[in-house]
Amino acid sequence: MTYKFLISGKVQGVWYRKFVSENAKKAGFKGYVKNLDDGRVEAVANIENEERFKEFIDILKKGSPYSHVEHIEYQEIPEIEFRDFEIRY
Repeated sequence: MTYKFLISGKVQGVWYRKFVSENAKKAGFKGYVKNLDDGRVEAVANIENEERFKEFIDILKKGSPYSHVEHIEYQEIPEIEFRDFEIRY
């Protein structure tokens, strides 16, 4: 399954995307993370089950030392195949 997450709070200009990308890669997730023009961050990932979903949410919630996540919205979207986890610009 593929999920799209919209993360709001202090998440741009604080190394949030780098943190998410590095930790998602280490955990074996595939997808991407990118800044949005409205100040939020979008993350899209392939997630196999509920346990892995919780693991990915934990990465998003933790964030970088300078970030502060206030809210995470998510929805399942049509399946997308990814080769790796990357930062998109």
